[in-house]
Amino acid sequence: MFQPYTWNHVFFMLGGLGTTIWLAAIALVGGSIAGSILALVRVAHNPLLRNAARLYIFVVQGTPLLVTLFIAYFGARWIGIDVAPVVAIAVAFSFYAAAFLGEIWRGAIESVPHGQREGSHALGLSYADAMRFIIVPQAIRIATPPTVGFFVQLIKNTSLASVVGIVELTRTSQIVSNATFKPLDVYLTAATFYFVVCFPLTLLSRYLERRLGTQTK
Repeated sequence: MFQPYTWNHVFFMLGGLGTTIWLAAIALVGGSIAGSILALVRVAHNPLLRNAARLYIFVVQGTPLLVTLFIAYFGARWIGIDVAPVVAIAVAFSFYAAAFLGEIWRGAIESVPHGQREGSHALGLSYADAMRFIIVPQAIRIATPPTVGFFVQLIKNTSLASVVGIVELTRTSQIVSNATFKPLDVYLTAATFYFVVCFPLTLLSRYLERRLGTQTK
């Protein structure tokens, strides 16, 4: 017998939204750490390191995210690592985010005018000091808007975690829909939750693009 669609179901879905945001935030943090390393390696002088980073990015970006999640979900136990499924999925999202953030930040670094590098060398700064004090601070301004925009995509992509049983917003919506037989009401609610979270971030990304773009000219 089907249940009526009540506020209890809405609160249950809000709990799923919390997991969605948690997954996206973990992926952003983990992806930022690995992505910053990838970006620096991509602009390094060592061709072996550059090609290794390029290969990683090519493989991850060329593999459907859902396949990556399946590999992480089933692969951890296959190689004997006993971790909670949600942890394996969070790690998979982090590796996925790293590939895209690495390219975003690599492009930001390379978009800093070449004269800035020449000026740093003229001042006698080493490559590391030039990157730390001159290039990277300017690149951060350039990379911030697309990074916020990518976070929006990351939040929406966490819906794929429902396929492997992670109880995030989409999965809770499926559960409530099956219990109440009110799919339109349930998924409209889920869409509203996604919109409430993502739309302000989209506006923030556009605002930062205009504001920081003006400041860097």
